[in-house]
Amino acid sequence: MSNKVLQKILIIEDDPGILNYLKTTVDAAGYETITATNGNLALNMITSHCPDCILLDLGLPDMDGSDIITSVRKWTLTPIIVISARNSEENKAIALDSGADDYITKPFGSIELLARIRTALRHSLTRAENKEIGIDGCYRVGELEIDYKKLKVSVRGKDVHLTPNEFRIVALLGKHPGRVLTYKSILRELWGPSAPMDNKILRVHMASIRRKIEDDPTNPKYIFTEVGVGYRIAENTQ
Repeated sequence: MSNKVLQKILIIEDDPGILNYLKTTVDAAGYETITATNGNLALNMITSHCPDCILLDLGLPDMDGSDIITSVRKWTLTPIIVISARNSEENKAIALDSGADDYITKPFGSIELLARIRTALRHSLTRAENKEIGIDGCYRVGELEIDYKKLKVSVRGKDVHLTPNEFRIVALLGKHPGRVLTYKSILRELWGPSAPMDNKILRVHMASIRRKIEDDPTNPKYIFTEVGVGYRIAENTQ
């Protein structure tokens, strides 16, 4: 018997035919599947089974799938792929803004589904197990160091005195080097789903952070602004 640990996929779908198709497809690809046919059962399974990825239908018999997304995002970053017959841009935007990682419109093919699952799992692994952080609890780029064990930031070996919220922002960016984090995702991750979606608070924090870590805040080399989108931290390419 193989001792290989399989990645676990939770399928939340109330239509028996679609559920069977999803389960058969995902099982055949080498994943372990668990299933739920309503929202309350799904929430219980998420907390008890800790799946690696969630496939979620929005039209459940006891609640809307978006409520599951909101609930789950209060405590975990487990990737959520919405699979729905609702194909309007508004429905997609609501699901993604609530915290879904991806959105597939029915009908879809098995090749597309499995590709979306692989992408979601790959992104989850990157943010949960940043290899550079995993070595000694630090992320380093240039002369900047983020120490996740001591909860401090230093430049050229000298401690930078950040406020708690400033540290949280830098630490979050450091877990996703080279990737743009949207304003909404940063606000939601740091202050929860009920946080006011006001970019002004982030701009104020970022101006202070740059004054403390950058030689020239107007020409940053560590944290960059993607205008109208969000922020990204420089990637260590060594």
